[in-house]
Amino acid sequence: MAAIISCNSYSPLAASKWINPTLPTKASTFLTTPKYNSHKHVQCQLQNGQQKGRPFSLKECAISIILAAELITGIPSLDAYAANPPLPDLSVLISGPPIKDPGALLRYALPINNKAVREVQKPLEDISESLKIAGVKALDSVERNVRQASRALKQGKTLIISGLAEAKKDRGAELLDKLEVGMEELQQIVEDRNRDAVAPKQKELLQYIGDVEEDMVDGFPYEVPEEYRNMPLLKGRAAVDMKVKVKDNPNLEECVFRIVLDGYNAPVTAGNFVDLVQRHFYDGMEIQRADGFVVQTGNPDGPAEGFIDPSTEKTRTIPLEIMVDGEKAPVYEATLEELGLYKAQTKLPFNAFGTMAMAREEFENNSASSQIFWLLKESELTPSNANILDGRYAVFGYVTENEDFLADVKVGDVIESIKLVSGLDNLVNPSYKIAG
Repeated sequence: MAAIISCNSYSPLAASKWINPTLPTKASTFLTTPKYNSHKHVQCQLQNGQQKGRPFSLKECAISIILAAELITGIPSLDAYAANPPLPDLSVLISGPPIKDPGALLRYALPINNKAVREVQKPLEDISESLKIAGVKALDSVERNVRQASRALKQGKTLIISGLAEAKKDRGAELLDKLEVGMEELQQIVEDRNRDAVAPKQKELLQYIGDVEEDMVDGFPYEVPEEYRNMPLLKGRAAVDMKVKVKDNPNLEECVFRIVLDGYNAPVTAGNFVDLVQRHFYDGMEIQRADGFVVQTGNPDGPAEGFIDPSTEKTRTIPLEIMVDGEKAPVYEATLEELGLYKAQTKLPFNAFGTMAMAREEFENNSASSQIFWLLKESELTPSNANILDGRYAVFGYVTENEDFLADVKVGDVIESIKLVSGLDNLVNPSYKIAG
């Protein structure tokens, strides 16, 4: 049971697991969804009762108020926040605009260090900005991007090949040859002034780049801590297709979302999810929260609020897992704030529309089990790469196809299936294969 406690003693964010927009003093964050005796999927219902809480700092209280206002109203309610942030040490100071494209985020999250390939990648990604220019004038900027990428590939090809894992060199070299041909084709598209053909070709070339970069990863780059080593672990990347049946929408009957899961930076979190996917845990489950800020699901029928492992008959939980940019392995069981890393950047940030993360109790770092959410909203309170979600929740993937349609998903829409389409060989310790 949960109750709303005033923030001079306890966190209101830990008090409820749904939002009631009619009660401006009560809210929740990305918490596990409670059970109700009736109206299970009514979005605005709150539970009352006693809550086990703990004293907490003024800083945590301020965080709670900020998140509560954001989640209730959907818009910033503290006009002075942007000009005079009450928690400046929680902001991530960045130079230049944040990366919001999920594909780019995944490429930069790979555990590689090859400047030559990044110098090819960057101008190809910059084509997206060039295409924001109106009309065919955009093609002049695109042409500069293509020439820069072509020059970087010509000058750095030897260094790129030298960075490939030994067992993947032949495949990587073939991909680079395809990339060279593709850039010549893109150059011809620009010369023909065929603006509409630019974006599809850019997507193709960036896929080649991403594949080459993945071929640079030689094995799994670090040891998972011993206490988590026997859990389901995703040691690499995987992809799933999530098919959602959309109700009461004449323009959209169903949609398939491609989601890329990153086990390099969140092996425990991603492994837990893939294991549940292989159990068909989410198949037939309804969307349980969709408020314009997040889409959330994963709360099973029955009294439990997470996955009950049949081998133990207990709820399986996983630790909070955060990879800090520049570190070789994730940190576990603590938020970056608790570690004093206020300005550290996460390797998998809440930058992209459709960022996927684990829901958990606000002040119970290791309480995540099966409930997941996708972030939709960006505001002055939660801007990309400078928000109070990074380092507090475990991101483990991004929606890379049809992500915009997440905004059309509603409470009660049904996940018909989530199917693994690649990466099963990267899953170790799969519990779904264990009988019982």
